[in-house]
Amino acid sequence: MSDRTESGLLRDLPYAAMLALAVGGIVLTGFRGLTTHYYWMALAPIYGLACVLSGWRETDKTAEHLRLIVTQALHWLAFLAAMSLMFLPEVRGVVNDNATSLALLILLALGTFVAGVHARVWRICLVGVFLAAAVPAVAWIQDSAMLLAVASVLVVVAGAIFLWLWRRERSAR
Repeated sequence: MSDRTESGLLRDLPYAAMLALAVGGIVLTGFRGLTTHYYWMALAPIYGLACVLSGWRETDKTAEHLRLIVTQALHWLAFLAAMSLMFLPEVRGVVNDNATSLALLILLALGTFVAGVHARVWRICLVGVFLAAAVPAVAWIQDSAMLLAVASVLVVVAGAIFLWLWRRERSAR
């Protein structure tokens, strides 16, 4: 590989990692419990670090570097606080797991896009757009999963009734 190719791969590594972690979060969205909570809470600081590293290249003055660090730290702390609100017992009593997962994904999408704007890195904005586009897809999958589960139960119940009636008829002969 040439130095230029390696340099390009290293330059794009934070965005690829952000996308890979986002896909992992989307997969975890279907699960419940503390695993999902911890995953999303860990993702925000990782995204913040990726934003600082990516934005660092876009600035050349020490004052701008400091501004970038402070802006990103405050930005991601605010989003961590908002994400934590979704796990308060008062909120959990009103909002179901599917809605919580989608809200976390929406918050992360918005946070990522805005962080990209603050860091002046369009690729981070693109990761935010990807996350936002994933929200309706995840919602559809969650709805379809429920539909498939209900259909499966109905098929099993109908099959059991059919089998019971068939055996009853055979034993009556």
